[in-house]
Amino acid sequence: MARVKPLSELIEDCIGPAFAAQGFASSDILAAWPDIVGARLAGACQPVKLEWPRRARRDAEGRPEPGTLVIRVEGAFALELQHLAPIVIQRVNAHYGWACVGKIAMRQDRLHRAARRPPQRPLDPARRGEVALAVSRIEEEPLREALDRLGIAVVATGAP
Repeated sequence: MARVKPLSELIEDCIGPAFAAQGFASSDILAAWPDIVGARLAGACQPVKLEWPRRARRDAEGRPEPGTLVIRVEGAFALELQHLAPIVIQRVNAHYGWACVGKIAMRQDRLHRAARRPPQRPLDPARRGEVALAVSRIEEEPLREALDRLGIAVVATGAP
């Protein structure tokens, strides 16, 4: 009997080579971009590719020297992103757990946006309380927040 694979495993196999061609080790930077830089920044910029230095040198831990993260940014937001670049670099590096990005290169262009979702209906406060209670015992804050968002999304769609 064949084992059913999670969709995340199949997607990575399908689009992984395309992301590797752009310098990304995996597709998670696009999916996690709003969590890495925040919703406000994610609404005005997107990662395009990660360019690695041509001469591959490694640090003492065997990691390659930091690359350049190319970001597509809407024109009016480019100046603000330029000032926030050190923070974005710090957040991306924290997400990956090592200094993979050393600098940012900006490309002014329109963003490729996904289709908009229909607005969610108002959430019943009692159901919101159920979700909060269900995740309240989880000690790790990032995990608790992620599960809280998931629970709210499930309750808002009206799934049983």
